[in-house]
Amino acid sequence: MTFWSPNINIFRDPRWGRGQETPGEDPFLTSKYAVSFVRGIQGDSFEGGDLKDGHLLASACCKHLTAYDLESWNGNNRFTFNAHVTKQDMADTYQPPFKSCVEKGRSSGIMCAYNLVNGVPNCADYDLLTKTARGKWGFKGYITSDCDAVSLIYEKQHYAKSHEEVVADVLKAGMDVNCGDYLANHTKSAVEKGKVSESDIDRALHNLFSVRMRLGLFNGNPSQLPYGDLSRNDICTPEHQDLALEVARDGIVLLKNTANLLPLSKSETKSLAVIGPNANVSKTLLGNYAGRPCKTITPLQGLMNYVERIKFHKGCETINCTSIASSEAVRIAESADYVVLVMGLNQDREREELDREDLVLPGKQQKLIMRVAKAAKKPVILVLLCGGPVDISFAKNNPKIGGILWAGYPGEAGGKAIAEIIFGDHNPGGRLPITWYPKDFIEVPMTDMRMRPDPWSGYPGRTYRFYQGEKVFEFGYGLSYSKFSYKFVYVSRSKLDLERLSTTEKNPEYVPVSDIISMSCEEAKFLAIVSVENEGDMAGKHSVLLFARHDEAGDGSRPVKQLVGFQTVMLYAKEKANVEFEINPCEHLSRASEDGTMVIESGARHLTVGDREEYQFSITF
Repeated sequence: MTFWSPNINIFRDPRWGRGQETPGEDPFLTSKYAVSFVRGIQGDSFEGGDLKDGHLLASACCKHLTAYDLESWNGNNRFTFNAHVTKQDMADTYQPPFKSCVEKGRSSGIMCAYNLVNGVPNCADYDLLTKTARGKWGFKGYITSDCDAVSLIYEKQHYAKSHEEVVADVLKAGMDVNCGDYLANHTKSAVEKGKVSESDIDRALHNLFSVRMRLGLFNGNPSQLPYGDLSRNDICTPEHQDLALEVARDGIVLLKNTANLLPLSKSETKSLAVIGPNANVSKTLLGNYAGRPCKTITPLQGLMNYVERIKFHKGCETINCTSIASSEAVRIAESADYVVLVMGLNQDREREELDREDLVLPGKQQKLIMRVAKAAKKPVILVLLCGGPVDISFAKNNPKIGGILWAGYPGEAGGKAIAEIIFGDHNPGGRLPITWYPKDFIEVPMTDMRMRPDPWSGYPGRTYRFYQGEKVFEFGYGLSYSKFSYKFVYVSRSKLDLERLSTTEKNPEYVPVSDIISMSCEEAKFLAIVSVENEGDMAGKHSVLLFARHDEAGDGSRPVKQLVGFQTVMLYAKEKANVEFEINPCEHLSRASEDGTMVIESGARHLTVGDREEYQFSITF
């Protein structure tokens, strides 16, 4: 079996309809996700290196190579969009997840994207597919196009002058198979006209059949092999459904909790009003590219397990909310002890082939929320189901809205997880994987691929690493019902001498990582141990995020800060634990120069965790 997953493109623009498929905006986080996803799908261990004789349990496919993050915006679509990307941004933003997918995850598949990059279609780019993926990264597997991407090279992008030239372009670039029938229809003609040689076809077949052999497709009757007779009963086991619930719990982010409104008391909450178009729609929970769930629990159904007296009203027929039934919603809000509003988006607003036009709640959702909040006896709880960020500054700053939860599209058990958090059976610990921008960010063209800000034009940059504008919520933000504190208890290095690392002529300001032998990179590694304490009265799972920043961070070229480590720790009330991070300067403390070379610069560095805890060390010659 081959899975055309994971999607490891960077969630660069908050309007992107497929951002919901990705792990977020950070290249380091996305790289770690890619490696773990691929290892899990292919049957490797978490640490890697356990695939026996190269055998694959299933074949993973990292997509979409590369710089693909636009569906349809302002007359531009993914089929013909030419992404202008600097070497600098390519090196430290767009390519790292794919590099890690291949080098560390050992993915057996790659999908090349529809779009062009700097004038060359991804699926016809020899430098990308052969020189970089196979040559520099050591990829051993098959490369497929996205569906019908090959036909677009001639029919829409007009990059090639004939069908046969397209076949030659993609096969010679290193692509092995296309999703669609284009190669089946035109390869014979390309051979007859001398555009393609038999060796080009042999190479593609070798890559394809090698993966099929690694999957065991020539080892006998498939039904008699391990996992050859799986059914829905093997999917919908109690263990798997428990895992779906755990994932939903861990992914929900508490954005606001004024005066500790949450969790609600199970004994004192006698009545509840549940209002909103997303409160009782099973399909909305699943998001994009979802399999058929075993069973679904909507937020309304989840909350009904905690409160007997529940009144429900949609408030508006759909999330588009062109009209609102405010009088009915207000009436049930006035009569209840507490109100939960379940609002947000769905696949009618963001999905493959559909980018968003704005960053606000659709239609009259905001008006409905404000009217209900004004009428309710106590501050209300707002639950958002959406993949991309929404500017909810109105709710963040309104004292009548006491709690806000972002649940994303949490899957089949999402409604149960939301209810457990609202009533305190689970302590939320999720963190935002994306920056939540203000609504006027839509003035930035979605087609502008630059990550770094440009003060001359007023371009603000993108993602927490470079963006210099106002934020609704920051990357990594997330509250808990407990308070966690941090302290650096040990860092094994306070200084790094670049002169000892470099093997070439010295530059007083930086050393290219390529000039450092791997042994020196290993020797330069150091440990940072952080003590984490749960100062609250409730046990909780907590994500510890370690960032690094240069003394001259925020100058536009250097990141404001960058994630270099993250670990999750489960702590009981008042419990402490030490969390250990290994820092590799070659990987974690380097940045891309303008020509795309990864370099380690001299100067002071700061490791930060939490809002205040910081450790300074220096990199010198």
